[in-house]
Amino acid sequence: MPLDVIMPALGMAQDSGVILAWHKSPGDPVAEGDALFEVETDKAAMEVEAQGSGFLTDVMAKAGDEVPVGQVLARISDTPEDTGTKTEASPDASGEADTQADQAMPEGEPVIMPALGMAQDAGQIVAWRKSPGDAVTASDVLFEVETDKSIMEVEAGHDGFVAALLAEAGEEAPVGDVIAIISSEKPEAPIQRSLKDRGTATPAEAAPAREPAPAKESPSKTSESRPTKQAVPAMGGRILASPKARRLALERGLDLTRLADHGYPQPYHVKDLEVLERLPTEAAPQLSTAAPARYLSAHVETNGFDDFAAWAASEAGLPDAGSLLAAFAGSSLERAHVTVALEAFGKTRMFAVHGRWLSDVAEADPEARPDLRLRDLRFGRLIEVQAGPEDTPVLSVMASGAGLKLTLECAAEQLDASAAITLLSNFAGRMEQPLRHLL
Repeated sequence: MPLDVIMPALGMAQDSGVILAWHKSPGDPVAEGDALFEVETDKAAMEVEAQGSGFLTDVMAKAGDEVPVGQVLARISDTPEDTGTKTEASPDASGEADTQADQAMPEGEPVIMPALGMAQDAGQIVAWRKSPGDAVTASDVLFEVETDKSIMEVEAGHDGFVAALLAEAGEEAPVGDVIAIISSEKPEAPIQRSLKDRGTATPAEAAPAREPAPAKESPSKTSESRPTKQAVPAMGGRILASPKARRLALERGLDLTRLADHGYPQPYHVKDLEVLERLPTEAAPQLSTAAPARYLSAHVETNGFDDFAAWAASEAGLPDAGSLLAAFAGSSLERAHVTVALEAFGKTRMFAVHGRWLSDVAEADPEARPDLRLRDLRFGRLIEVQAGPEDTPVLSVMASGAGLKLTLECAAEQLDASAAITLLSNFAGRMEQPLRHLL
């Protein structure tokens, strides 16, 4: 059964992407986890991995094309021949079921399931905050979505009325799938459906049953199916790998540097983990998941940050509250140079903090490796976060009455006890009395 390859949503505000290059040609064999193509958004260029195995067929877009999010780009089929079902070949000959669905669907702006992380391929709708027919503004929270990391609120993104809700609470929708429609005029008959009503299978239902993959004879045999490209040397000892491969390696306690030590070319993808697991296990160090975790929390009685951010915008010409928040967190680490990844509203921004002054913070390369991850959860409903250590220390900020609750999670090898206490104490002080940051 062919598997559609769609243009993914790599950011909350992304509605299209430009294909930079295909790593596979029509008819080439494809393994799950292979780098299939590169896409460029307004933030960065990213590699997109294949979500199944087979052959690349029915390629409907070429390098340089700008394609809307959710549109089918190609298919992964059981045979190398095209299936003959390219949508662009017969624009006026759609099936009766599709025609009936289009006729019943109201006009308006589509709302898609966003990607809240690079490793996310689906999200579960926890609750709809608006009902069919309700008026909404672009900043209204439309629904809550749960990923493998947390629960996030997602804004409507458009002014108008809820003309259609196309998935129910509790259903899991693929990233890029249209789950609601916002119309400019109040709908006479708003629609509420489930994914099954639309014939859209959830990710678990969409995956066809496959025979177990044949056993591979050796690690070198596995690597033959990788995209043909030159080995990329590590820069300064850094290992180049897709975010999904890094996450799975961390979960399984695998060290990606062992692939480099054995001469396997970078960057690494999910399928390379099979090679890594087959390497000799002697002297294989465990990653931070085996180290004891540190979890610290602090309560700030009075939230002084909001008033400070308002003052900075009106009097100091610094309207970017996210930049101020990153500056507070980076300076609290007490290092000369700190890269902070700020996560808020499902978006991630990178900041370079070079000192304690407000002018010593600037936007950083989106591909930079952060020293500290800061999650701004002040406008959500979470009151407690304990997700476990990640590849960098994680600071979380949540609302708590008139004040704030701050948490710090990290592995013991990332920060010793003294450094962890200092980081959280410094950050709590700045959030309660921001003028401390200027002294």
